[in-house]
Amino acid sequence: MRLFASLIVLAVGSACIAQVPLKAGFAERDITPPIGAEAPGGYGKSYHRTLHDPCKARASVFDDGANKVALVGIDALSIHRPSVDRIRKAVASKTGIPAQSILIGASHSHSSGPMAGVMPGEYDRASEFVQDLAYNKSTLIDLKYLEKSEQAIIDAICVAHDSRIEVKAGIARGKEDQVAYNRRFRMRDGGSITHPGQGNENILEPAGPVDPEVGVIGVWDKDRKKLFGCVVNFACHATTSPGGISANYVYYLEKAIQGYYGKDCVVVFLNGASGDVTQVDNQSPLQNRDAESWAAYVGGRVGAEALKVLLTMDTGTLVPVTCNSKLIPIPRRSPDPERVKKCHEIVKQPVDKVGATEWTFAKEIVMLEAKILREPIVNVEVQAVQIGPAVFLTTPAEYFCAFGLEQKKRSGFQFTFPVSLANDCVGYVPTEEAFSEKGGGYETRLTSYSNLVISAGTTMMEAGIELAKGMKPGVVPKRGPAPAFKQAWSYGSVKPEVK
Repeated sequence: MRLFASLIVLAVGSACIAQVPLKAGFAERDITPPIGAEAPGGYGKSYHRTLHDPCKARASVFDDGANKVALVGIDALSIHRPSVDRIRKAVASKTGIPAQSILIGASHSHSSGPMAGVMPGEYDRASEFVQDLAYNKSTLIDLKYLEKSEQAIIDAICVAHDSRIEVKAGIARGKEDQVAYNRRFRMRDGGSITHPGQGNENILEPAGPVDPEVGVIGVWDKDRKKLFGCVVNFACHATTSPGGISANYVYYLEKAIQGYYGKDCVVVFLNGASGDVTQVDNQSPLQNRDAESWAAYVGGRVGAEALKVLLTMDTGTLVPVTCNSKLIPIPRRSPDPERVKKCHEIVKQPVDKVGATEWTFAKEIVMLEAKILREPIVNVEVQAVQIGPAVFLTTPAEYFCAFGLEQKKRSGFQFTFPVSLANDCVGYVPTEEAFSEKGGGYETRLTSYSNLVISAGTTMMEAGIELAKGMKPGVVPKRGPAPAFKQAWSYGSVKPEVK
């Protein structure tokens, strides 16, 4: 009897929500780093010398009258949990959006600012030797830039919230299968390699899938005369790096959409499950494009597909708007003590003596040992944000594509959009198969960046599916049926006239 009563309440609540118009708002703020800032995306020091295009924080807020959620895309390699907590707290106090209902997804731009890497003070409890490796030999977060970027993200969300108006929204998907490739390959020796190189005769086949789906939510004014903004979901590493500071291929994706709808249209990009997917086609017989052309090719094609989807989607009201999340404690995997001892010996030698790759990953093992002593278990957030018939399922990882495809298959939603590197960063999270005898490759390396236990990916995947199963998908807007047939067009209803 209680269950029946609960179902009645749920049904009545859904009906009430459907009668309330959907409100939404969009805004963006600049988070471009200064020339000379550290460039993220490597294991050592690198600095920006030029500016190609600005980096941004782009925010959208959806409100169904009962609940509000924020979807935020930032041009950044990643964002760490303390930053997310500070942003959420500030936004919640200013807008009333619940903290857990704010999704912040990093595009993983390798040409962005120093928001990711080692936090100053993070290794202060370690030995002076380890501190030197962490602070002077690794990518370091710039606290002034971080503070500026956090405030910009807060401002973008608050402005988006305050600019909410009644809107018409649509949702649809497109397909772009010419720009993204799995970068891991099974080889003739039985193992797998990341980027085995073009022309490598030992390649058998890709070791994982890709996801060509371009998911799009578009938001217009009530008369559909102006596109306020859109949310675009696509799975591909942002490693095209056209030169200097840049939003990476997202810059060209944005240009493609704004070229038609105008520069006031805010394009919120959320990267999909792209941990093993990049723009590099290792099996292509053709020479790779230069960086600028590559960025324009990937972003332009994905943006053009998103534009096609926007031009053809039906609009209406996307409800309900809901969110739920779960914190999961996941242990790190520890390196063998003998390996740690050997790595200590390696990093005490000159880099040119032992080789840059050997030295770099020995450094990472030494830093990982110190990190595990401080934090052996990581609290991983998995989040499900619903916008009507769509659910965004987040992980704070460079998440393998196969996991995202499985979530799409099992979520129960017509539109499922995985979002990687959302709300934190725990490094690469490969499939369990990647750790088997048939596995291997760069993503399975044990480092201070990537180190969760082998089952972590499956744990996150199942948690996301469970959250989605607890939600009821909304209805996809569609035009009404054609009118009943009356008669054919009189101008065209004639026999051939030859004289």
